[in-house]
Amino acid sequence: MAKAPSSSTFQLDFEQTILEIERQVSVLEERPDCETFREELETLRVTRDALIAKTYANLTPWQTVRVARHPGRPQTLDYVDMLCRDFCQLHGDRTFGDDPAIITAFTRIGPFKVLLIGHQKGRTTAERINCHFGCAHPEGYRKALLKMRLAEKFNLPIVTFIDTPGAYPGIGSEQRGQAEAIAVNLREMSRLRVPIVCIVIGEGGSGGALGIGVGDRVAMLEHSWYSVISPEGCAAILWKEANERTNSLAAQALALTAKHNLKNGLIDAVIREPHGGAHRDPKAASEAMQSWIVEQLGELTRIDRDTLVRLRYERFSRIGATGTSTST
Repeated sequence: MAKAPSSSTFQLDFEQTILEIERQVSVLEERPDCETFREELETLRVTRDALIAKTYANLTPWQTVRVARHPGRPQTLDYVDMLCRDFCQLHGDRTFGDDPAIITAFTRIGPFKVLLIGHQKGRTTAERINCHFGCAHPEGYRKALLKMRLAEKFNLPIVTFIDTPGAYPGIGSEQRGQAEAIAVNLREMSRLRVPIVCIVIGEGGSGGALGIGVGDRVAMLEHSWYSVISPEGCAAILWKEANERTNSLAAQALALTAKHNLKNGLIDAVIREPHGGAHRDPKAASEAMQSWIVEQLGELTRIDRDTLVRLRYERFSRIGATGTSTST
């Protein structure tokens, strides 16, 4: 897989000052006599770190979406390199074919043997085209379900990494039953008799995210988004055009950030990212994810299967509840 670009090779407009300071730091560090600039370097680093912390503590929802789409942000296979041992990838849905937009594999995370499922967007243009930019076809969701049933057979927990703008909307995918494949996954994941933990690591768009998002515990990385539709899609419907202004308004209205989803009861936890986002320090982000996964699996694996399924059902049935009904 292609190496992720550094944070400085892609520029977000609200990071211009940060990137300029980082450029100055890099220039000084590369000088043969850099030791003579030690005090100036330290001042620049402190200024940069403070500015990063302030900027990322006050991101707007639309800015959060753009961070989640940063081309240097770690993807499923990046986390595999940092988190997993004994990685054995599984392919195909035994019906139509394989879908590289969804990765399935048996592996180890911490002390646990698990089935890992995750969206993959790709890095290079060729990889992105091959992975449909992270938009899975129905065979991807059927592959995921086939492997989940295999995990259930061997009593292995399931871990999913969600990172998709949505399921692939092409004619071929619709002809092969895109909506039906996602709907079946929702039904079957709700009653699988093994622990399931899900993390939105980047984008969590619509049914494409939900197709591998039904779990006993659901978390989001701090600068990811999770919503029924993308800001651009919402803007195109409500304002008949998608631009910076309408995209920003839509992102605000959708309440799609991690803190909004936590407040609304749609997720169970927000996993903190390193200052400046996961693309600046993928290793630290992966360590935070591993700690959360291991903690959740440690709790869930002690629950008997019938109780696990009942609690999962109750968890999702509470979503959207606004109060307690009274009988008359």
